Amino acid sequence: MAKAKTRYECTACGAEYLKWSGQCTSCGAWNTIEEALPELRIPVRGGGNARRTSDLSAQIRELAEVGTNEDIRYDTGIAELNRVLGGGLVKGSVVLLGGEPGIGKSTLLLQICQFLGAEHSVLYVSGEESARQIKLRAQRLGVDTENLYLLTVSDAEAICDTISESEPDIVIVDSIQTMHISGLNSGSGSVPQVRECTTLFMQTAKAKEIPVFLVGHVTKDGTIAGPKVMEHIVDAVLIFEGDRYQSIRVLRAVKNRFGSTNEIGVFEMRDTGLSEVENPSAMLLDGRPLGVSGTCVCCMMEGSRPILAEIQALVSKSTLSSPRRTATGFDYNRVYILLAVLEKRMGLFFGALDVYLNIVGGFRLDEPAGDLAVALSLYSALMDKPIPETVIAFGEVGLGGELRSVSNAAQRIQEAERLGFTLCILPKQTLRTLQKDRFTIQLEGVSNLREAFAVLEKQTKKKA
Repeated sequence: MAKAKTRYECTACGAEYLKWSGQCTSCGAWNTIEEALPELRIPVRGGGNARRTSDLSAQIRELAEVGTNEDIRYDTGIAELNRVLGGGLVKGSVVLLGGEPGIGKSTLLLQICQFLGAEHSVLYVSGEESARQIKLRAQRLGVDTENLYLLTVSDAEAICDTISESEPDIVIVDSIQTMHISGLNSGSGSVPQVRECTTLFMQTAKAKEIPVFLVGHVTKDGTIAGPKVMEHIVDAVLIFEGDRYQSIRVLRAVKNRFGSTNEIGVFEMRDTGLSEVENPSAMLLDGRPLGVSGTCVCCMMEGSRPILAEIQALVSKSTLSSPRRTATGFDYNRVYILLAVLEKRMGLFFGALDVYLNIVGGFRLDEPAGDLAVALSLYSALMDKPIPETVIAFGEVGLGGELRSVSNAAQRIQEAERLGFTLCILPKQTLRTLQKDRFTIQLEGVSNLREAFAVLEKQTKKKA
């Protein structure tokens, strides 16, 4: 019998090699190539190179014949989670919930068991905790449903056999790193184990039309379950973001076959678990300092939801040969571009000054609409002139200092009106597309940064 050839596999990206090397040529990682098991070959009926075929013509169906029942989605009982999922949990779907350890993934899934358990049976599979530990956590969260069943094993094949036999309505697997298949010699959490266990759960979910939640921890490199070998297998990938030392948690969809990937869910971590934040703007602006320079409010869009965020800038004299630039919640390279525009086009000097920029509340401002508010906060910090607390601004800043139009301007203005803002600075091109009679807030259209700074000077004089 011919000896199986030894092959090697990268634990970071899953690339395969015939011999060992120090660096993976696929992902560029060092010391991640390890010896892997020989490929298992399934014996073919008939021997030799015969190929087994089967006629699947009876399973072919026309698109019009496939029905979509109204109960194709489960209501999770948490509106923020339903929003991110696209309206609810789809039957037969596999949802990967990722995030750093301790961020609140298991807490969220155990909380939805209380609502789902009222009408459906839920199987909670844990490879990390014992049944007693889960019971203690359920008591703290107030989960006492009778339709919640616990299974504390880590054998993926046995779990899938149990799911096929018992056929629960919903399955939760916590976590995928602890699952393993006995036929693979690699340890739990490795690339082969994670990939094969996920495929096994996916096949079971599709065959029985049972939705499955998979919990995946994020490593120090920021990837789910080590390498990103699961995202192409599952139907939806949800990421829990936020600082574990702060109370705000943001649930964001990276991939969703049954809904939009632009929606987010906002939660607040409390002693009794995660609670929904129905009005994130009011929470983020709560406690905003008044009469302090370097602060400006911007309206960002997260999917279909407008959220007001406070931008804080601090400019101080540097004692270093190379001034420090720090940005939290905003693109670091974008800060350099805006500083260059302010120096070249507006004549402001930041060369010998330290610049610190922060988006309050742990949110991240990625869209270009926040450029104008960032520029105004930097101008306010440099000149030490406070921006009136009732002023809001949004718009994209070009390299020439001009302002470009942004989308969803009406929704942004309505959110600002609802929270009591009286003046909105926006690009002049955007103002032309709006019906001014619809709004009670004062709208100031500007074409460049110089005009925006002039509006601020006028408001400051009025207030004085």
